[in-house]
Amino acid sequence: MRVAMYSTKPYDRRSFLAAANPAGHEFTFLEPRLTAETALLARDATAVCPFVNDDLSEPVLEALAAGGTRLIALRSAGFNNVDLKAAHRLGLAVARVPAYSPHAVAEFTLGLLLSLIRGIHRAYQRTRDGNFALDGLLGFDLHGRTVGVVGTGRIGALVARAFAAGFGCRVLAQDVAPDPALQALGVTYAELPRIMAEADILTLHCPLTPETWHLVRAETLALARPGLVLVNTSRGGLIDAEAAIEALKSGRLGGLAIDVYEQEADLFFEDLSNEILPDDVLARLLTFPNVLVTGHQAFFTREALAAIAATTIDNIGRFAAGQPLGAAGVTEAAVVPKT
Repeated sequence: MRVAMYSTKPYDRRSFLAAANPAGHEFTFLEPRLTAETALLARDATAVCPFVNDDLSEPVLEALAAGGTRLIALRSAGFNNVDLKAAHRLGLAVARVPAYSPHAVAEFTLGLLLSLIRGIHRAYQRTRDGNFALDGLLGFDLHGRTVGVVGTGRIGALVARAFAAGFGCRVLAQDVAPDPALQALGVTYAELPRIMAEADILTLHCPLTPETWHLVRAETLALARPGLVLVNTSRGGLIDAEAAIEALKSGRLGGLAIDVYEQEADLFFEDLSNEILPDDVLARLLTFPNVLVTGHQAFFTREALAAIAATTIDNIGRFAAGQPLGAAGVTEAAVVPKT
């Protein structure tokens, strides 16, 4: 089967070429993002393999279907960038990688938080300039703090467990399906208003759906304890970035650490160091000393890339053989409001 892979970087090529490919699927590695214009590059490819910021709206899917595509093999867990209703109408199957390395994202979440609250990233820059002063780097202990974890699936559960059993934190969690194993560790499930009112730290690990879009916005931030530290390694659209800026200015937010951003599609995974940043909201966020932004790298480990390649190739093989996609198949529509 011929597969057109979009938004590829050298590490994507290496991981897929190193993976077992017993059926001999032919991969065409394309650097451009998938758009209505670049969809023509996938003509005669039975499958396309997009990434998180590729455009899979109705016009793009129509162009792909017209060119002979029958499978959208996402190499990501999220599928909020896919118009599933249009895909089903066009007869396009959609597969994803529901779990590649939850440890990668969970560990990065902890690292991002620790760097922010202890000023590690700022200290690194200072010492390279010969500044070994400690002024401005005062942090706080995690031990004994209250941490809110929104979403306790594979990643969120690991994060909640690390805070409860590793750092000795009090953990409040929210999920539609409470995890008994976490409850046995002392994790308490609660509704978001209570979590916002009591948490010192809030970390997000839920999917982006119509219900969770801008979950953190002006109204929810107004419920937060002053000085709340917010972490997001899940989906950019969970946070209203402009509301976060206002909360940072007022002190309602004491810190913000994000690896994802709602308008990241034209920014992340690219080197823009010689250009003027075109996004005014992100540029404003980067001016705050208590904001730490990384470019969607929480997933980026050798183990995760190997698992993504293996699962994606397996999904393509199952589709080619007429086998069910199982947990990797996406069948429920999820339409997220556009801003």
